[in-house]
Amino acid sequence: MNPLVFPARFSPVEISEGALEHEHIRHVTLYSPALRGRGDVSLFVPPAIERPRRIPVVLLLHGVCGSHWAWFQKGAAHRTAQALIAEGRIRPMLIASPSDGMRGDGTGYLPGPEMDFERWICEDVVGLITQMFPQVSTDFFLGGLSMGGYGALRLGAKYPQRFRGISAHSAITAAGQFVQFVRDMSAIEAVDEHERDPLYWLDRHRMQLPPLRFDCGLDDALLENNRELHRALMEKAIPHTFEIFPGGHDWLYWQQHFRDSLLFFEKFAGRKPPRAELMAMEYRIASTGAETSAVALR
Repeated sequence: MNPLVFPARFSPVEISEGALEHEHIRHVTLYSPALRGRGDVSLFVPPAIERPRRIPVVLLLHGVCGSHWAWFQKGAAHRTAQALIAEGRIRPMLIASPSDGMRGDGTGYLPGPEMDFERWICEDVVGLITQMFPQVSTDFFLGGLSMGGYGALRLGAKYPQRFRGISAHSAITAAGQFVQFVRDMSAIEAVDEHERDPLYWLDRHRMQLPPLRFDCGLDDALLENNRELHRALMEKAIPHTFEIFPGGHDWLYWQQHFRDSLLFFEKFAGRKPPRAELMAMEYRIASTGAETSAVALR
């Protein structure tokens, strides 16, 4: 099927004009059945995608008060990817950054009775990409920052069969932490307690989880929450890598460490790691010596 002919459920679909695109960034607006309205996606489309080869897809989720453009226009995610591709450190990867559904300060990528922000990501966005780019592989990776980190942890754990790897930066690790970032908690609190808890899904699907990593900055208000998640995963013997770096909850930090997500995904692109390899993942500190001695929990 012609990749520009879309199923009726997504129509109409508006795609930016190629001659007007800049730095291989494409913008798409489509009708989303899950949102019962329009949704936006920005994509980094590497030139190599035109070749007859299978390339991985990275779904990249934004934070509170952000939107589909933030990872590119504030985080320079496409430039990080281009540099690593040019260095031969990662293969060409398609990066798709959708909006979260654009309700309130942030939707948390959670399901809802009228608009299902979870299904928007996992069904509509994935369906759009596979329709636009038949040559992409079945390797879908999931990453995000802050609220997007929460979405990556929760959706990646709830649907482990759909994703080959999860990487979260400065993640909100439990729904109650949204109170620090959003003005109205009613929609988040309306979701079932287990349903909205990333740890619940990480534990429930512990034997099916894809490779998992997350990191946080030393000056981030969410650092202790991330440590608590790490401790819980350690107690449950759930394989993961947790890293701490200098920095705060800001774009400087996320620009610096998005490369860690891409390098992590590259390790598992095109293959499913054996359980023994997952069990080898460990807690790592990439910060000062003083902090290392203070938080070495193993």
